[in-house]
Amino acid sequence: MNAGSTDPIPQPIDSRPAAAPAEVLEATLASLEDSKAEDIVNIDVAGKSTLADHMIVATGRSNRHVGAIADRLVEDLGAIGVKGIRVEGLPHCDWVLIDAGDLIIHVFRPEVRQFYNLEKMWAADPVAEHRAR
Repeated sequence: MNAGSTDPIPQPIDSRPAAAPAEVLEATLASLEDSKAEDIVNIDVAGKSTLADHMIVATGRSNRHVGAIADRLVEDLGAIGVKGIRVEGLPHCDWVLIDAGDLIIHVFRPEVRQFYNLEKMWAADPVAEHRAR
């Protein structure tokens, strides 16, 4: 290429294969455990939502702990090749949402988790409740 060329500079290609959904779930649960997240709940939302197949809810003891859990999780998921991870809530760390495609992770401070009570909203089976009436 000559000095006057406007061809783009080739970028390195990430040759890691995309992680399988089961591998992402396993890595997420391991990362949360390693970060000492508390009350980890895995909710299967396949068929209940088009947003994801699994929703994980976990608790950190403080804002700093919630932020550390989220940072570590994003790093660990990136290490296995998960791309396009989106994170919301890091500046305040009361509730951090991590969207990893087919897996959505919520990390809360205890009071915030109790207030929103996502497990009750998503774990209930509306079909079974309807049949029970």
